[in-house]
Amino acid sequence: MSKKTGKRLIVGLDIGTSKVAALVGEVDEDNKINIIGLGSSPSKGLKRGVVVDIESTVQSIQKAVEEAELMAGCEVHSAYTGIAGSHVRSLNSHGIVAIRDHEVVNADVDRVIDAARAVAIPADQRILHILPQEFIIDNQAGIREPIGMSGVRLEAKVHMVTGAVSAAQNIAKCVRRCNLEVGEIILEQLAASHSVLSEDEKELGVCLVDIGGGTTDIAIFTDGAIRHTAVIPIAGDQVTNDIAVALRTPTQSAEKIKVEHACALVELSDPKDIFEVPSVGDRPGRQITMTTLAEIVEPRYHELFNLIQAELRRSGFEDLVAAGMVITGGAAKVKGVVELAESVFRMPVRIGCPHQHITGVPEVINNPVYASSVGLLLYGLQQQGENTKSSSGGTAGVKNAVGRLRNWFQGNF
Repeated sequence: MSKKTGKRLIVGLDIGTSKVAALVGEVDEDNKINIIGLGSSPSKGLKRGVVVDIESTVQSIQKAVEEAELMAGCEVHSAYTGIAGSHVRSLNSHGIVAIRDHEVVNADVDRVIDAARAVAIPADQRILHILPQEFIIDNQAGIREPIGMSGVRLEAKVHMVTGAVSAAQNIAKCVRRCNLEVGEIILEQLAASHSVLSEDEKELGVCLVDIGGGTTDIAIFTDGAIRHTAVIPIAGDQVTNDIAVALRTPTQSAEKIKVEHACALVELSDPKDIFEVPSVGDRPGRQITMTTLAEIVEPRYHELFNLIQAELRRSGFEDLVAAGMVITGGAAKVKGVVELAESVFRMPVRIGCPHQHITGVPEVINNPVYASSVGLLLYGLQQQGENTKSSSGGTAGVKNAVGRLRNWFQGNF
């Protein structure tokens, strides 16, 4: 991604509705990432995860990347970039092929992945990810790595994620305007899953909820594989807007109030705790209690959690997420979120912080705001490892298929 004294560096660029975050990670001898650069800038050119103003987005990206470069002491040339928005769609697909020489080789896996992706998608959508769930050889299900196994018929179950062509092109255009190459465009909740979910949670069944500024991104895992993804166009910005309208205060002040004082559960707020609310124009500010603020915030979070629960039920996996729910993203930092979520979902809930497999800046490691940014680094590390295996001839066919898909994607965008 960039060079610095011979070290391997990976760059993650999280272009969100409320902020743009750039992380530079250095890969150590143990194949872990040490974060050496962090840059963050308010995002002004996106609405609900989609670029609506290219010039403003470019300026936000440049500022975040320059901060990260300055802190890391290096130049950034390319980055793994996230994508979100209500244009994202997903479906599960199934492919079947005959095993040519009665032993599965890379070419067989390539063919079965191609068979699984042969489904009709709208002309304005393009495939972002093909994520294998399991392989089946002669009715023997649950196979993760089919290479070398004997059989006659090979099947693959995959999860396909598609996104709007224009949305992906606009993100790539903004990144390239900053003189950066796009290493790959990755679904935000898929990236976040790399940084906040454990393998045990994925095996047991878990629902990841990434509550950002403009969108709430959902990913459901069972048996170690991703089963369902969805996007809800309600998130932290709606809470900020409710505060601004109810308290008649500017949006920037409302955001600051939300971050510093908001509580998602009225019963956890302190009615004796009073803070100052700036007014619009030249009017004098006034004081309100934490309980009054909580009475504004709780209904919006309750509505959001009800929408998430409806999506969970619609997916058919509500009874299969034994490990419960992991909530991450900036809006997860509000006090009382876990308690309210547990009362709505009636399952274990925890806040997901990106502390797995990384070291470095503490404000990143212990902060759910950077879950997607760190996930982009870990995703990039995984992809580089697979490419290394591929060059030495030791990777599986799935990785080749993913690599070919990535090359196709880059060629089109």
